[in-house]
Amino acid sequence: MSTVRTDEFRKDAVRIALTSGLSRRQVADDLGVGLSTLNKWVNAQRDTDVVSPEDRELARENERLRREIRILKEERDILRKATRFFASLKP
Repeated sequence: MSTVRTDEFRKDAVRIALTSGLSRRQVADDLGVGLSTLNKWVNAQRDTDVVSPEDRELARENERLRREIRILKEERDILRKATRFFASLKP
């Protein structure tokens, strides 16, 4: 049996999906809705003002920073492994 969701709940779900930086799967699971349902809501609300331009910009910046952090952590891990390797070569 399906649960009827209010318009406010749908708008909040779309806002969270577009600005939180979480995957849509994670947002859908957290809110207790299906992924396809959340995707339908996002597509229906995409051209509306559910998310302000400032929030969209912050979400883009957060995503960019998360990507940069991931790359930096990978580089750090590589350098740690290289350091251990070269330290083990000392006579």
